Amino acid sequence: MQHVRFGRTGLQVSQLCLGTMTFGYQCDDDMSFAILDASAAAGITFIDTADVYPLGAPFDLFGRTEEIVGRWLHGRRDDYILATKCFYPTGKRPWEGGNSRKNIIRSIDLSLRRLQTDYIDLYQLHDYDPSTPIDESLQALDDLVRSGKVRYAGCSNFLAYQVARSLGRSEILGTARFDSVQPRYNLLFRENERELLPLCAEENIAVIPYNPLAGGFLTGKHAAGAPTEGGRFTLGHAADRYQERYWHDRMFAMIAELRPLAAQAGVSMATMAVQWVLANPTITSPIIGASRPEQLADAIAATETVMDPDLKNRLDQLTYEFRFGDNAR
Repeated sequence: MQHVRFGRTGLQVSQLCLGTMTFGYQCDDDMSFAILDASAAAGITFIDTADVYPLGAPFDLFGRTEEIVGRWLHGRRDDYILATKCFYPTGKRPWEGGNSRKNIIRSIDLSLRRLQTDYIDLYQLHDYDPSTPIDESLQALDDLVRSGKVRYAGCSNFLAYQVARSLGRSEILGTARFDSVQPRYNLLFRENERELLPLCAEENIAVIPYNPLAGGFLTGKHAAGAPTEGGRFTLGHAADRYQERYWHDRMFAMIAELRPLAAQAGVSMATMAVQWVLANPTITSPIIGASRPEQLADAIAATETVMDPDLKNRLDQLTYEFRFGDNAR
């Protein structure tokens, strides 16, 4: 597994990042450990989690994913780059969510305890908080960096203008800035190519996209109709979100067009989808998830060969409408 530079920083991260949002709900402890073991054996040294995981779980399970990751990391913390996030409510009090100084400092201390570590390599704001001045959030993150609890700061699900404004305020305030963004990006969701990815290229910001397989949709394993139980499309309160994103006739029609291209290239659809994300020079390290260890193999295979430029062009043209949504037509 190759390691690549993390944006403008001197940090090196593995070419793939292991996402852990299935741990503790979709996957029990033993299965989660097996996935972590398989990931490590493949050379993945970059792990991403969040205080609100596991995805789709009842409220009282929030934080369980970090606990599982912490137990697995015990005794080998320095062998891995560890990322986590805060923003979404993890408590019932009104201040136990958002990007206020109060919640950021509260959340990092809880995450450190669950992860059994005294520092986080990458601490990210999980979403934009319109109710908190960005200066307040940036100054809180800067305090965490100066204290040694955090090495680098990043954000997830921010729009391009929100990232740009945050960078400008960091320059004016003299605080630590966002060194990474974590957006949704795949063959079926390309809208971030309009503004966010060009901004990241210009500012040398690391991009660690989630959903490179569209929640498993791009594996081609799903058939039209009702989703089969056990996957993300039926997973607790997250099911509606995933079905809204991908469970549509035009998405199934696109899968039908992508399938023969993968066959012609001699790779699985999952490998082709991850290769396509990796082929974008702005991408640093796609976040891959799994509910079983063997599901990692296709994504790992994507790092072993470079996508043929002709195939890349065909995929770009075929999925052009997903670049700018319906406005592309």
